[in-house]
Amino acid sequence: MEGLIQTRGLLSLPAKPIGSRRLLQPSLAFALKQRLFTTNLPALSLSSNGHTKSRAFQSIPLGISVSHKERSRGFICKAEAAAAGDGNVFDEGDTAAMAAVSPKIFGVEVTTLKKIVPLGLMFFCILFNYTILRDTKDVLVVTAKGSSAEIIPFLKTWVNLPMAIGFMLLYTKLSNVLSKKALFYTVIVPFIVYFGAFGFVMYPLSNLIHPEALADKLLATLGPRFMGPLAIMRIWSFCLFYVMAELWGSVVVSVLFWGFANQITTVDEAKKFYPLFGLGANVALIFSGRTVKYFSNMRKNLGPGVDGWAVSLKAMMSIVVGMGLAICFLYWWVNRYVPLPTRSKKKKVKPQMGTMESLKFLVSSPYIRDLATLVVAYGISINLVEVTWKSKLKAQFPSPNEYSAFMGDFSTCTGIATFTMMLLSQYVFKKYGWGVAAKITPTVLLLTGVAFFSLILFGGPFAPLVAKLGMTPLLAAVYVGALQNIFSKSAKYSLFDPCKEMAYIPLDEDTKVKGKAAIDVVCNPLGKSGGALIQQFMILTFGSLANSTPYLGIILLGIVTAWLAAAKSLEGQFNTLMSEEELEQELERASSVKIPVVSKEDAPPGESASQLSEKSTPTNN
Repeated sequence: MEGLIQTRGLLSLPAKPIGSRRLLQPSLAFALKQRLFTTNLPALSLSSNGHTKSRAFQSIPLGISVSHKERSRGFICKAEAAAAGDGNVFDEGDTAAMAAVSPKIFGVEVTTLKKIVPLGLMFFCILFNYTILRDTKDVLVVTAKGSSAEIIPFLKTWVNLPMAIGFMLLYTKLSNVLSKKALFYTVIVPFIVYFGAFGFVMYPLSNLIHPEALADKLLATLGPRFMGPLAIMRIWSFCLFYVMAELWGSVVVSVLFWGFANQITTVDEAKKFYPLFGLGANVALIFSGRTVKYFSNMRKNLGPGVDGWAVSLKAMMSIVVGMGLAICFLYWWVNRYVPLPTRSKKKKVKPQMGTMESLKFLVSSPYIRDLATLVVAYGISINLVEVTWKSKLKAQFPSPNEYSAFMGDFSTCTGIATFTMMLLSQYVFKKYGWGVAAKITPTVLLLTGVAFFSLILFGGPFAPLVAKLGMTPLLAAVYVGALQNIFSKSAKYSLFDPCKEMAYIPLDEDTKVKGKAAIDVVCNPLGKSGGALIQQFMILTFGSLANSTPYLGIILLGIVTAWLAAAKSLEGQFNTLMSEEELEQELERASSVKIPVVSKEDAPPGESASQLSEKSTPTNN
């Protein structure tokens, strides 16, 4: 036992216990000794003089039970003789306090649940609102008088993008002068007030505040090809709602919620619970889609002469305001009653890459270039199909209530499909690997895109076939376009996004950091605005979105083909790097294996040191 006590760092005891207090009873000391010699210690190496050479052990408080799994990893109880002044480690009160275990519910600590449950409710409320706002913004700008789906490309480029940049500049300034709590309320409260004011004030007065006569005069002068840009001025309050709804998704979800979640959760909690937030997001999508459908159908129960869409809009904006207040309450409650984890004050230096530096880095690395192609191709492809689909959707459902009711069903189906795909994605990655998972999204988009554009361009030959199904070619195109959007977005959320993030893993640290910065600076904006710019050029050149449809189909085919080629090229590079990394890890594990050496005096009774070494040596089965 003397040799064991001298092993400093494994078990350190006071040299001379004081008074009648005894740190360890003989039975407890024997139990610790038995645990020491009966547990596999993969990183322990003791020389014959009793001094340790191990550095892989962590301390845990005496009296707290350790599972077999933890013991097998090398966690050893150690008592530190660090009591100030008298050499005692703990008294009876200290021992009782350290033996207390945090209460748990369903295997999760209560302190953790006090963070995760409110965060989950906040995320549900935020995404519930976002689905209502996203569906409503399209109804407003697409079905408004003097407007159509052609307004969307111009709106995204010339209104949404500048306001997003301006907001982020303002947010950066406010973050330097306000506390985190004040910044949260300062940002989210104007959203809540605006959406309430729009439903009850701005929309009822829209006929008075929209410059209809001026827009008609300019349209007669400039021609119908400028209907999209002029519609922004014609329905400016609806366009402002469109931008505020878009900002809710990027600001409240990405900046406010995830910033707050990262602030109050630990890394271990994030690994365990963040994936559940993704599933919860799709549950919110399902319920909010049903809500939109319900309120959109209210017009059927209203009397003649009543603006059914105004009534539906007031009801949905009331829900948005209520959910917004619930978000504020949950944020206040967490800050009031939940202790925040301590963070390191050391700031990490992030690489700052300008646009030109990002472009040079993208061109110089084949791996990053292929990854950038994936990101840009998705942004352009989904935009080309989505705007064309919404133009056909207006032709089929010109009434705002009918359009909104269809979008409610669309959101519900998207939530169900994405939830299912998230559950299946793990099987896809495990069974077929990264390459197949990366090719599913462009393949789905290509097949559904070809079917959608075929119904639009060749509706006549397909008319007898779809008539047997009780549909017109237009309605069939609307349904196929909806399926295209549903499956493309569900594949994007469940497969494309994980594939994109996994592609960074085998890169060296410098390429990983610079590559991600380059893609964030160049590719994400290029993918989002690229499709809009292509459509603007087509509309101004050919006069309308309908006249541009054949050319958009050809462009979509070329972009998806390049996407698949880049995915195939990236698959080979990814698998090569992963094989190299696995080989390096095997070599590191092989070089780190140590054979324990135990002195004869320290061996348990009845066993020799050689027998103990044989038991402690790891074996590969």
